[in-house]
Amino acid sequence: MPPPAASFLLTFGLPFALICAVVGLGFALYLIKTILASSAGNDRMKEIAGAIEEGAKAYLGRQVRSISFIAAMLVVLLAVFKDLPTAAGFLLGAVCSLSAGFIGMRIAVVANVRTAQGATVSRKKALQAAFNGGAVTGLLVVGLALLSVGIFWLVMAKINPDKALSSLVGVALGASLISVFARLGGGIYTKAADVGADLVGKIEQNL
Repeated sequence: MPPPAASFLLTFGLPFALICAVVGLGFALYLIKTILASSAGNDRMKEIAGAIEEGAKAYLGRQVRSISFIAAMLVVLLAVFKDLPTAAGFLLGAVCSLSAGFIGMRIAVVANVRTAQGATVSRKKALQAAFNGGAVTGLLVVGLALLSVGIFWLVMAKINPDKALSSLVGVALGASLISVFARLGGGIYTKAADVGADLVGKIEQNL
């Protein structure tokens, strides 16, 4: 006889995971509202933050277009050489992964100036703004992952039970592949931003 915890997971594991996903996404939305409602500082801080946000928007737009093109080709290849359920799973995983990255980075950019403003008040305010900004991405990644896998399994188990388990690899492949592309591009972008910020700081300080 399995232990109580294992028995519970076998019976209620999927509904419990979906509930956790919804709770996590709901808390992410709460954090987003909290971040947006906090002070963005003085006019000079808002001006600099606006320039950073403009650059981030340009990068994110380019990234979404490039990754979407690659993902579309892979969906077609999977549908032709593998099967439609796997291709559908890949598309779902890719969309959720891209959404988590896109929203997470947009909020991180917005949280930057809130962190700087919080630092003028206290360490706690700065840490709170930075932590909340980073937590949004983490909650979105985990919440969307649980939600996509759970919903995909429930749908496929009814439509095509024989392919339900094997096609789950498509969800994982879509999510991980898009994440790799986004991380690679994001690393290049943030390195360029770091160098740019360093140069701007030196110029403003006449170094």
